[in-house]
Amino acid sequence: MRPQISLGNVGLTVGGILTVVGFVAYFIDNPTLNLAGFFYGVPILLGGFALRASELKPVPISPATSDAVLELRKQQATPTQNQVRKDVTRFRYGQEAHLDIALERLGLSPTDDERPILTSICETAVEGAYCLILVFYSPLIDMQIWQDKREKIERFFGPAIQAQVESLGEDMVKVSLVRDRAESPEP
Repeated sequence: MRPQISLGNVGLTVGGILTVVGFVAYFIDNPTLNLAGFFYGVPILLGGFALRASELKPVPISPATSDAVLELRKQQATPTQNQVRKDVTRFRYGQEAHLDIALERLGLSPTDDERPILTSICETAVEGAYCLILVFYSPLIDMQIWQDKREKIERFFGPAIQAQVESLGEDMVKVSLVRDRAESPEP
């Protein structure tokens, strides 16, 4: 997996360096570097601060995906499974939580305070089928509501997906998105 780079950190680093160069150039009487340092450095630095303020960190994959499951993903993963995995494992900007729109459409996020928080994902095989597991911290949404929404979750993340919902205890909910090989056989 490629390393994750925060655009906010890049903006802070580059903007900070250029701003410092601008200050140093001012004191050594170098107007060209001074102007360039301030003209580019300060806006980039401010942009870095803004990105850091609206940054949503990637969700960890825990445990790491095995080579066998990676091969299974290449063969069986649906476009939706791939999109969800890619979206939640990268830095996001301007969102309050991972999958916030999906949870709202599924009726699992009545308010921002009640919204379940995606804490980790996992990739595994279930009876020879690729499975993407989403683990949520959900203290304010009852497990029965999750169970009642199982079919809606299946339709939302489908086609070719079977959803399984189970409690992990301590307000944790596991949503397994299993590739339905009967509906769409592997190539």
